[in-house]
Amino acid sequence: MASRITRADVEHVARLARLALSEEEIEQFTVQLAQILEHAANVEALDTAGVAPTSHPIPIANVMRPDEPRPGLSRDEVLAMAPAAEDGRFRVPRIIDYGDTPDPGDYGDTPDPGDYGEEER
Repeated sequence: MASRITRADVEHVARLARLALSEEEIEQFTVQLAQILEHAANVEALDTAGVAPTSHPIPIANVMRPDEPRPGLSRDEVLAMAPAAEDGRFRVPRIIDYGDTPDPGDYGDTPDPGDYGEEER
């Protein structure tokens, strides 16, 4: 059996994970992690030489529906729901500052990100 996990081990892992644990949580996790490690040691001790590898304990079939194309919304319907559209595309605020270099995708005055208020939606 593996050596028992200690309170210091739990405190060390909590510190590495930047978790602030209370005294009660440290005690609780020390007991729980010891139980988990004990169970893992018990499973490791089992003789599995004649057992075939499996990904699931019982046979299962794909229960998902077939992946078949279905009609979606038209471009006009989607753009009608957008806060701003232009030339058949979504119009979005500029997010990259190109400085003095011309923006290859510049379409003129692009509103600031804050310009899309609730009243325009």
